[in-house]
Amino acid sequence: MNSAAQGRLPISERLRARIPLIEAADDTTWKSLAIFCFYRILLALVVAAGYFFFNSVLQLGSQAPDSVAPTLYGYIIVAVLLLAPARLREPSLPIQVTVGVAVDVAAIVMIMHASGGVRSGLGILLLVSLASAGLITRGGLAFFHAAIASLAVLLEQAFQVWRHDAPANDFVQAAMVCTAFFATAGLGYTLARYARTSQQIAEARTVDLANLSQINELVIRDMQDGIIVVDSEGAIRQFNPRVAQLLGAIPTSRRPLLEEYAPDVARLLEGWRKGSDTTFMAMRAPRNNSELQVHFVPIGGGQSPPVVIFVEDVGRMRAQAQQMKLVALGRLTASIAHEIRNPLSSIGHAADLIREGGGSGDRDGDERLLKIISDNVHRLDRMVQEVLYLNRRDRAQPEAIDPVLWLANFVHQFCDAEKVPEDAVDVQVRTSQRMLFDKQHLDQVLWNLVRNAWRHGRKRAGSVRIVVGPSPTPGLLILDVFDDGPGVAPEAKPHLFEPFFTTDAQGTGLGLYIARELSEGNGARIEYVEGPEAEGHFRVTLKGT
Repeated sequence: MNSAAQGRLPISERLRARIPLIEAADDTTWKSLAIFCFYRILLALVVAAGYFFFNSVLQLGSQAPDSVAPTLYGYIIVAVLLLAPARLREPSLPIQVTVGVAVDVAAIVMIMHASGGVRSGLGILLLVSLASAGLITRGGLAFFHAAIASLAVLLEQAFQVWRHDAPANDFVQAAMVCTAFFATAGLGYTLARYARTSQQIAEARTVDLANLSQINELVIRDMQDGIIVVDSEGAIRQFNPRVAQLLGAIPTSRRPLLEEYAPDVARLLEGWRKGSDTTFMAMRAPRNNSELQVHFVPIGGGQSPPVVIFVEDVGRMRAQAQQMKLVALGRLTASIAHEIRNPLSSIGHAADLIREGGGSGDRDGDERLLKIISDNVHRLDRMVQEVLYLNRRDRAQPEAIDPVLWLANFVHQFCDAEKVPEDAVDVQVRTSQRMLFDKQHLDQVLWNLVRNAWRHGRKRAGSVRIVVGPSPTPGLLILDVFDDGPGVAPEAKPHLFEPFFTTDAQGTGLGLYIARELSEGNGARIEYVEGPEAEGHFRVTLKGT
């Protein structure tokens, strides 16, 4: 229901929607009701003891002494009887709480009447009952109970004024007692709501913690590294199955000690706790003498905090790395062999034709065949040079490069080597920062990008644009290369940076792949940017200084 619809409802309906009559009863609520019933029995017994043994001080029944004892007997009997339905949880909770409050109000008001009315001060005994009822019901029923108690006290005071000529100003004290009733009911209702909300939050967090604990247990159990949790006294608190495979079976005692289970690890831990700067320490596995690496992570603070020990199988990691290298090398070798086959076939075929036409005197035909051989040899040489560039990926030596001077020199060299008019390349530098990159690597990356841009552009003035500007991320620069060509076909975009993928018969398919590898070696990132216009757009995001 929206706020506008609620505004058209009567006030009683809006209050009912905002303040429920009673919260749903649960096990805790029924136990609270049982405790409330025991309190009622105790209250009746205490008032009875005060009447029979200390009445000279309390002065109970000063106005009608004959009615106090029967009222107390009846109060005790009914209080004991109310305990049975509370334990049986029948009838419903609102009925039992309301009946209990009504019994308290009737008994206390009758004893109060027999003792001189509101001036006896017995009305304050109802505050505990009203507060308890509010805490149990957790709803608007607490205000109904306060209304019953207030009505009873006011009627009793009116009877005192009518039959016993009590002063009218006693109504002021009665009104104050009634105000205390409603204040107590409101306080009990508010505290109950807060308690209920806190309980729900605690239950939700308990479930979250249980789920998180289960997730952590599953993650730890399936990790490839061994994990041992050791407390400040050196006792093993938790471990995963991988540890048993690396270091041997964990002892089954209640508090297995790390020193007894893995003395070498315990010795390394002791050295680390004494202030060793080495976080990763090497050791040999006691079972198969394989090479292991131990890593210590403290939990919390203190002089000797609990520690999580990670045990890594270095031999397995090296074997996996070697396997990945072999797989990559195999794929690269197969790709190179496939790409070399075509030029070699062309060279061999041209050589056979020259050999067969030995003395024919067809000079033009021989020149054409020699050009085929020369072009394919150049293509093979270029392919070998580009493959060799892959070996330079991890040899980057970044330095601060002035984009204005460096790009001007680059454009001059590129246009001279590739036979491109210098006005075909437009350079725009929109930052005063320097580029942090290896000069040779940056030259190769930009050379590949600009050559592709010129090859796929319209080959006119301004067909290729190089723009250097600041990145939205502080500390980074953006180097954009645009061309006025049709852009990259959608089916080719996923394969742009794959080795030996090309859409040009004269290309090697290694240019963009090498550009990406060299960029990553310098902490940069290269990507193809799709824009609203049909044009080629490659972007290199690199560090600036």
